[in-house]
Amino acid sequence: MAGADDARALCDRIRGEIGKVIVGQSDAVEGLLVALMSGGHVLVEGVPGMAKTLLVRALAYCIDADFRRIQFTPDLMPSDVVGTNVFSMQTSKFHLKKGPIFTNILLADEINRTPPKTQSALLESMEERQVTIDGVSHALSEPFLVVATQNPIEYEGTYPLPEAQLDRFQQKIVLDYPSEDEEREILARHHTGFSPQELAAAGMENVASTSEMKALGVALADVVVSDGVIDYVETVIRATRRDRNVSLGASPRAGVSLLVASKAMALLRGRDFVTPDDVKRMALPVLRHRILLLPEAELEGVDANTVLGVIVETVPVPR
Repeated sequence: MAGADDARALCDRIRGEIGKVIVGQSDAVEGLLVALMSGGHVLVEGVPGMAKTLLVRALAYCIDADFRRIQFTPDLMPSDVVGTNVFSMQTSKFHLKKGPIFTNILLADEINRTPPKTQSALLESMEERQVTIDGVSHALSEPFLVVATQNPIEYEGTYPLPEAQLDRFQQKIVLDYPSEDEEREILARHHTGFSPQELAAAGMENVASTSEMKALGVALADVVVSDGVIDYVETVIRATRRDRNVSLGASPRAGVSLLVASKAMALLRGRDFVTPDDVKRMALPVLRHRILLLPEAELEGVDANTVLGVIVETVPVPR
């Protein structure tokens, strides 16, 4: 079984390989690793051209995992995601034609551009780790990570995810524009011949395996969480429900997600115990999509990041 030192070394190797094709975005890489280790899923928000697809492809390449991408469109059907039974004229029997969801890492690109029925088919699979086709259940691969993307600026012709479905995602990661130095590095790499379609040519290598990532998930059970840290997580969650700018606070599922993500963050940092700093680090990505603000707060320019920032700074840290 992987220990804390092994986990950190493995994650450091993965981050190093991803760094060969992705400049910056260290928080996003950490978030994806946390989700992969802890069995969560991630919603990524960012304008076009922020290397969302490349980031997820690079992660899959590093751990030698199966990768599929679905471009969500208004005419996409649930069967296009999960698969369907097809009749064979040769055998006179039905056989399962598996959909792209039968993979290790699935990129659901622009998930808010497909109708709720198709969204629900994907999100049900995320929750149950299986799909049911014509009354027969089919288990999905392990590890299984869904990374869904959405564009924060284009809403025409979209179907926003309802709150109950947003709650299925362990994290919401927001990709910001690169710094001046990072953007200069991106341009320099492309000038010297870098191609995002050729990961091997960029020097990337398989430095881990899906079985090693599954072992990290098992190791989470041995990460120690003190009573004080559990109380701290509970206090943060309850504080979201009492904040004067919030109409709907974080759910109990959000508290569980925050605890599990904090355990994975501790392991990623080479520790077998959780600290309040781990909880603070994961509070924003785990909770930002799980609280609803009052309309008057939004009119005043208050956003979820601001509310959560104040909460984690004011809730007393256990000694």
